[in-house]
Amino acid sequence: MKRILIATIAIITALSPLSGNESKCEDIARREYPNDARMQEYIYKKQLAAYRYIKTTAKDSDVMKIALHEYPNDYSMQKYTYDKQLAAKRYMAKVTDREVKGFALYEYPNDYSMQKYTYDKQLSAKDYMKNQPNNSAKKKALREYPKDYSMQEYIYDRTL
Repeated sequence: MKRILIATIAIITALSPLSGNESKCEDIARREYPNDARMQEYIYKKQLAAYRYIKTTAKDSDVMKIALHEYPNDYSMQKYTYDKQLAAKRYMAKVTDREVKGFALYEYPNDYSMQKYTYDKQLSAKDYMKNQPNNSAKKKALREYPKDYSMQEYIYDRTL
């Protein structure tokens, strides 16, 4: 198995000289699977594909900053994070409830994925609270958390 990995790396090296980042893919593979040549080859290919994707496809610099910050030494996780954050950024650009969007942006100004999660959770809780009777439990929840619908829902349900 080690011969296969060495041969594969030799062929790749012969066809195109490895840049510093591509050789970093080898280091990642060796570090993750020091005794498993097949897994090293798999991880190497996965890391290399992610690196190339990042260099050719990842155009949103704000989103890329998040991915680089979270995973400075793992191209595969950078790609995953980039894709997830970009989808969440696009989602947040289309949401319609300005109040809930403002809350999500305030809570997580530098994380689109958490903005999306917070927006969805808050919007669901806002709809829930809108449909509850105007009783003492609801008044208590509104008084304790006037801007946080998720916490209003929690307090309301706990008070009943």
